[in-house]
Amino acid sequence: MSTALTFDELFDPGFLASLTHLSITARRVAAGGRFGEKLSRDIGSGIEFKDFRPYTSGDDLRRIDWNIYKRLGRVFLRLYEEQQDLPLYLMPDLSQSMYEERALRARAALKAALAIAAISMNQNDSAGLVPFGEDVEVITKGKSGKANIMRLARYLSGLEPQAKTDLAKSLDKLGSLNLRPGLLVIISDFFDPAGLQRIAATLAKIRHRVLLIQVTLATDADPGLQGELRLRDCETDEVADIAVTPAVLKRYQKAYDRFCDELAALAKKRKAGLLRLDAEGDVVLQLARLFETGSLAV
Repeated sequence: MSTALTFDELFDPGFLASLTHLSITARRVAAGGRFGEKLSRDIGSGIEFKDFRPYTSGDDLRRIDWNIYKRLGRVFLRLYEEQQDLPLYLMPDLSQSMYEERALRARAALKAALAIAAISMNQNDSAGLVPFGEDVEVITKGKSGKANIMRLARYLSGLEPQAKTDLAKSLDKLGSLNLRPGLLVIISDFFDPAGLQRIAATLAKIRHRVLLIQVTLATDADPGLQGELRLRDCETDEVADIAVTPAVLKRYQKAYDRFCDELAALAKKRKAGLLRLDAEGDVVLQLARLFETGSLAV
């Protein structure tokens, strides 16, 4: 089994500096967090006036607008929008398929996770790390602030590959943790034996907004194989003897195209973002496509 990637393989001095012009914005965030830069659904004690509503028993008397009372003889409260953080939950895939072919997928996935975490933490949002393979594990709870970015980078560089993939099971476990709703970023090749339908069914129960990052290689669409071959599944060790003819290769390419179309349809139905990330390309330049105006709206 392939080993973990080193810190130097994931991080270089210019990597985080290239992210400083990017940010994540949210239409609304769930109440109950820390002060941040996002408008909360909670109408409370913020500084930006939102609306009035009639007073009801038990309301905070300090919010009464006495000017309206003097004019109309009715008691109204002044409501303000609170600004809170947007929790970020990063789910990089650590299954063995990510570590094949010189671990190109794993390297790109972990760099993407670090990049998105840095963007989030730079704007006072919290970022938690929940990597998955056959199961999911909470490695770090939500942390914010620039001081924690390097700490998260160290965590990422210490992650060990796992044998198999079970994203649906991992999502079920994540859903049971009762985390505050935020942005869930799943970074994977999505080559799951359970198939995309089971993933879609489980994802439908997740309360978070979702961003899918599909990590690809050129050989996914065109493996360039021919002749009599024995193929081994890198996660199950199952083998299959196969004759790769032009007709077989064409059927494979159609099946892969259908897989990508189904993943895109899943994202559209879930109203999730989807980015196809070429594992051999520049991670930051590709992530920048999500931030065409300098900001990712979720």
